[in-house]
Amino acid sequence: MNTQYKKWSLFIALSVIWGSSFILMKEGLKNLTSYQVASLRIVSSGIVLLPILAKGIKEIPVKKWPVVFLSGALGSLIPAYLFCLAEMGISSSLAGTLNSLTPIFAIISGAVLFHSKPTSRHWVGVFIAFIGCLLLFFSQTDLGIGDHPFYILLIILATLSYGINANLVYHYLRSIPALQIVSLSLFLNALPALIVLVSSGFFSLKFTDKALAGSMGFSILLGIMSTSLASVLYYRLIKMSGAIFSSMTTYGIPFVAIIWGLIFGEKIGILQVFGLSVILIGVYYANKKRMNDH
Repeated sequence: MNTQYKKWSLFIALSVIWGSSFILMKEGLKNLTSYQVASLRIVSSGIVLLPILAKGIKEIPVKKWPVVFLSGALGSLIPAYLFCLAEMGISSSLAGTLNSLTPIFAIISGAVLFHSKPTSRHWVGVFIAFIGCLLLFFSQTDLGIGDHPFYILLIILATLSYGINANLVYHYLRSIPALQIVSLSLFLNALPALIVLVSSGFFSLKFTDKALAGSMGFSILLGIMSTSLASVLYYRLIKMSGAIFSSMTTYGIPFVAIIWGLIFGEKIGILQVFGLSVILIGVYYANKKRMNDH
């Protein structure tokens, strides 16, 4: 009973932390550029995990460092910039819900790039989720989609990046402790993020401005909570309950994102609720067989 309590506590915590990351991005973007918010996120997450890296860096063979760097780029760096750029044109609610496409792209990229063999159920789920995306694509809404399908494409690219990384870790980094992978990958990717931050003119900003300080705080909190802490909690959940149960956090994230969006005054229409629901149904259906098998 105690173990079950811990599992569900971690599940809820991750859903809340990751579901809250999209509104944190939106608040950060009020006074910072998308590049500055994303860069602050990665740099702060890399710094926070330095103690873990210092203890476990010897467990990672140097020849694996390029793959670890690529994993960090696909799993954190690139999506961080894509999500921030996307939220310049769409709501945090929509961004949070489209994030649920990650398992779908894990299936597709696994089949195309890593020669895995998805079942017919997986492909049906992919098709259902694709229909949901089309519904969002062609709907006219207060979410800001309308004339800006480009921003949805950015989210799709970010979730594709997440999906490829999941397969990359599974096929090439399974022998390395997960926390060491996370800490090294974020540290390595914090370096290019720092270069972007410097080149963006960030350090010439007036840091005494309260509004700017607020956006900086949200961006740093995004890195500490939604990237560093969430990664640690996620791998603990995997160790405790397995990958299948852990992947279910995908279904909790959109609802938290939508609730935060509504609290902060974002609007959502009936057609959008339907489209988002179709996507979630597709993701659930694609993963249903594996969950039943375990």
